[in-house]
Amino acid sequence: MGTVPRNRPPKRANPNKLDLTANCAHYMHVSDIMPRITAIATAAPDHDIHQPFIGWAREQVAATRDQRLFERMAARSGIDHRWSVLPQTQDGGSPVSPGGYYDSLPLPSTAARMESYTDHAPALAIQAISRLGAAHDPAQITHLVVASCTGFVAPGIDQILARHLGLGAHVERVLIGFMGCYAAVTALRTARHIVRSDPGAVVLVVTVELSTLHLQAATRLEPLLAMLHFGDGAAAAIVCASGAGLGLGQGLSLALPDTQSLIRWDIGDQGFIMHLSGEVPARIEAVLKGGALDVEVRALGANPSLAIHAGGRTILDAVEAGLGLAPEALAASRQTLRDYGNMSSSTLMFTLAQTLSAKPAKGLALAFGPGLAVEGLHYGWCDA
Repeated sequence: MGTVPRNRPPKRANPNKLDLTANCAHYMHVSDIMPRITAIATAAPDHDIHQPFIGWAREQVAATRDQRLFERMAARSGIDHRWSVLPQTQDGGSPVSPGGYYDSLPLPSTAARMESYTDHAPALAIQAISRLGAAHDPAQITHLVVASCTGFVAPGIDQILARHLGLGAHVERVLIGFMGCYAAVTALRTARHIVRSDPGAVVLVVTVELSTLHLQAATRLEPLLAMLHFGDGAAAAIVCASGAGLGLGQGLSLALPDTQSLIRWDIGDQGFIMHLSGEVPARIEAVLKGGALDVEVRALGANPSLAIHAGGRTILDAVEAGLGLAPEALAASRQTLRDYGNMSSSTLMFTLAQTLSAKPAKGLALAFGPGLAVEGLHYGWCDA
């Protein structure tokens, strides 16, 4: 089979779209290069703050009726655990307990929270990287792509990680910041483009999010319910052009019209403020029904693999309803939500870690975030 010159691709529709069966062999007429994830590892802190938060949030609401409503919504959230890098109190209490990080008003300033980010984010990211084991050889890494939306520090977390890992001066770095929950898709697409342009590249992709640094003083149900979803987590992946792994195909990007106010991530004086409208699930369901994304999923055939950002139970319910999926279709995403909550950009990586072990023939990853926007990436198993 001849090699197509890279400066003259064949004239055909969507020449880069991933359409895999059991391996990548039939895709080679487009390019000899198929970037793939060969390993994913994840890490979460060991401090479970979910139940203490529920107790704290219930007390922030004055009306008994609203307290009961919050309890019902918490019970139906699909979340059992959320984890935080914030330390326990001396007697084992949570950040909202007496003596905890959020014990008294005024709550910590944004500057104080960024100091905590600087202290904890690199350590959690390094924990995820270390779990890659033999798949991560610092001497082989040529590029580092880091996504993080929950903190700022300069020199950046990419430089901090490169220095700690002993990466050479030749390693090129990309830092993706403040994109929100779909930043993992952007990071993986960036790694894909790097490998396609440089077949010898070995890209270390890292996501690290410390969402629990941004608790806000609130008495209304909507912000309390939004905060109910978020936890901390990190993930690391290796993307290269050889070895068995999850092939990365064409991406997609869709911004929904007239939705700019539905998901916002504003920088306040006391942390980052999440605005998450209750309209989001209905808008997602509506755009999926019979639209371009529905066509993308249908093209995958029966029972496709789907890695959906676990932004919340109602988000996953909306995707299931909008695409007419069977209840088990989003099992991996629901497990991520149940065990960790929403970890912003790291959430999708936790689900892809499960997907990698399943070796799916073909599938689609989708994440939702500020915009309201949908970012996606086709994938499918590649043999070595």
